[in-house]
Amino acid sequence: MAQPARSFLQVAVTEEVASPLRVVQIEGLAILKIIKHCKEFSPALVTGQLLGLDVGSVLEVTNCFPFPIRDEDEEIEAEGANYQLEMMRCLREVNVDNNTVGWYQSTLLGSFQTVELIETFMNYQENIKRCVCIIYDPSKSNQGVLALKALKLSDSFMELYRNNNFTGEKLREKNLSWVDIFEEIPIKVSNSALISAFMTELEAEAPVTQCDYDRLQLSTNPFMERNVEFLIECMDDLSMEQQKFQYYYRNLSRQQAQQQSWLQKKRAENMTRKAAGEEPLPEEDPSNPIFKPIPEPPRLDSFLITNQISNYCNQINGVAGQSFSKLYLMKALHEN
Repeated sequence: MAQPARSFLQVAVTEEVASPLRVVQIEGLAILKIIKHCKEFSPALVTGQLLGLDVGSVLEVTNCFPFPIRDEDEEIEAEGANYQLEMMRCLREVNVDNNTVGWYQSTLLGSFQTVELIETFMNYQENIKRCVCIIYDPSKSNQGVLALKALKLSDSFMELYRNNNFTGEKLREKNLSWVDIFEEIPIKVSNSALISAFMTELEAEAPVTQCDYDRLQLSTNPFMERNVEFLIECMDDLSMEQQKFQYYYRNLSRQQAQQQSWLQKKRAENMTRKAAGEEPLPEEDPSNPIFKPIPEPPRLDSFLITNQISNYCNQINGVAGQSFSKLYLMKALHEN
């Protein structure tokens, strides 16, 4: 049976419903550019532009270029914007993908979950429906692991952030917790057949490479110490946020007690007026300061700090587990 013809409006509505982002496919050359840029300026933090294509549920990253390091200045910011436009124009002239799909940035020991990252995401979302941020950590990569991850903001969090409403009531209504701010997208490294064949030719015949030896380094003290230091700082910040909420709830309970006392006095006065045949007065007085609502402190900062604490704990746990495995391996080798 022939399918009925769909109208142009039905087709347009169907096309607007984009499939969810499942994977970020990034070219090996783009990864090398990101690693080179981040390691050259480490421990300073750097950023750059990601270029590629948005194809269905796959976001393809085919190229990238670094942003110049600049200070906070309006004139220099304008120069940075002109630099980006000029770079993309040059790439378009040489027939290279110049569609912006996000940006990359370096981080130090995974300390990237900040309000600035969220604001950058929201600025990108104004012009790009789907964008990602590639986070690279040179300090963690020195431990023998490619510390590369792709992040995006969850849709429910972006809706709350646009409305600037992070009260406990709204968070409960949306069922949003601190783990629902960022979504990590799996990364798939892609290379052309020609590059894969070339890399096979370059591969050394020796079964063990220098990279394999680097993974057996037993010295993890500096990495662990910095992680623990950052974790302690985050715990102090979280304690300060909790003090803000304790102060808020103390003031709220004090205000509610004052309101009840005022209402009891007003009801007693109204009963006296009724007995005297007079009109009762309204129980609530909006002009009274005790009926003015106390603003609830936003929970975004505490959510981000909790996210960061979880990240540090996972890193410490991972490094400690790897260190125990290496020590047991070296003990077995020593005994043999």
